[in-house]
Amino acid sequence: MSTLFEALWNGDDDGVVRALRDGADPETREDAETALYRAAVGNQPVAVRLLLAAGADPARRGGEDDADLPLCGAACGGHTEVVRALLAAGADPDQEEGYGFTALAWAIRLGHTEVVRELLEAGAAPDRPGPDGLAPLVAAARRGSTSCVRALLEHGAGGRAEALDEARRWIGADMAAVLRRGLVEGGGVGDTYEAVVRRVPEDGGVTVIVELLREDGAPARGDERQTGHAAIATLLEGALGLRTPHEELAGRALRCGDPARDAWTTAVAALTARPDETVATTATTWCAAPDPLRRALGVQVLAALPGRTARALPVLRGLAAEAAAGLREAGAGAAFPREPALSLAVALGQCADAGAVPGLLGLAGHPDDEVRRQTAAALTGLVPAGHAEAMDALVRLSRDHAPRVRDWATLALAELPDDTPAVREALAARLADPDPETAAEAARGLAIRQDPRAVEALARTLADGDPEGPARETALAALEHVTDPRTRTRLEWTAPRGR
Repeated sequence: MSTLFEALWNGDDDGVVRALRDGADPETREDAETALYRAAVGNQPVAVRLLLAAGADPARRGGEDDADLPLCGAACGGHTEVVRALLAAGADPDQEEGYGFTALAWAIRLGHTEVVRELLEAGAAPDRPGPDGLAPLVAAARRGSTSCVRALLEHGAGGRAEALDEARRWIGADMAAVLRRGLVEGGGVGDTYEAVVRRVPEDGGVTVIVELLREDGAPARGDERQTGHAAIATLLEGALGLRTPHEELAGRALRCGDPARDAWTTAVAALTARPDETVATTATTWCAAPDPLRRALGVQVLAALPGRTARALPVLRGLAAEAAAGLREAGAGAAFPREPALSLAVALGQCADAGAVPGLLGLAGHPDDEVRRQTAAALTGLVPAGHAEAMDALVRLSRDHAPRVRDWATLALAELPDDTPAVREALAARLADPDPETAAEAARGLAIRQDPRAVEALARTLADGDPEGPARETALAALEHVTDPRTRTRLEWTAPRGR
């Protein structure tokens, strides 16, 4: 093995520098593989840039039958920084390697969205079919990658009707069974095998991975597919100007069962983009449904409609009152589902109206950490002066066991219009909080109120905290409230220790 390839196999960038300095040919090959291809496949962006600077040609093929391109190898692995370096050096985003594949065709079929975006920005043709004859948008729809579909639509990709048909074909499919059947029918695994299925939450949905194992447990064959087909169908229907029935969109959201996933959020966006009154009526009906997830969907749609405050606030407050009554009746320690309380907290905050405060206070004692966090976040900047009940609730939340709940509650306390001893003491109690962001928010709140205890707390955060962290940003923002010029200058010049 050459010194250059030894450095590449070991991931030794300094070794690459030494080999090139000592005269190694940047176009050298080992087993027909070029050095640039090895660095690209190995996700070694520094080595790639060194080889390019030394004269390696990004367009030169390597491997058996000269079929492999560095750009395609990087695209297969999802190595975005390497792809960026190769494109910057002049690699053609549409150059084909063996068997007719381009980098874009590989990236789409493997669901590497950031690589897809880099290639499209560099001029890759958004409608160029792959070697299987599929248009990029159809291939992305088959893959089930919502983000790849979005990227292609943003760049004007065609084939939208065909892609919609493909997405609809896969909605609700048992993807693990589909992949397993395809692997078995593909042959090469013998009569007996074991299938291992993994489901990985990512990219706004779930990626299903199926591997067939040999008798000794080693993987024989594998395949994967994303499950964003419902969200993709909703996006493509919108792009084609099609009006999907309310209940069909609701079914897509409820089938995924998670308000954070694309199937849900795209359905909400499609519904709230409609100006007609029937959406509001339907959403209000969903808010009274026995299914908690359907109620959550109704809450989100109602809160996102234009003119939402007057329309949604009474309904949301009523639902919050019901939830609060349920919490009181169940007592401390009772288990409660996250939804629809989480959606209620977010929706009440979106109303941006002080009339939402009573509803939010009813959710402040919810057993779910994320519900309490969203409640504290929604109360930030919303509480009117002199609202003692809201202040007491925020003080309790500022002592919560969950750091992010304490952080948001302390921020909400800092933003209260009141300057009372109770508010100051609640903020001072958080100056030594183990969570640095909470401590920084407490110091900022005291600085707003010209409390001298803020000064040393800000100095500690600026000197001892993470120099790149959000706590330092909060502390720097608090300096505008330090009125003494000398003190403010001292704090402005406080550098992180160790630098």
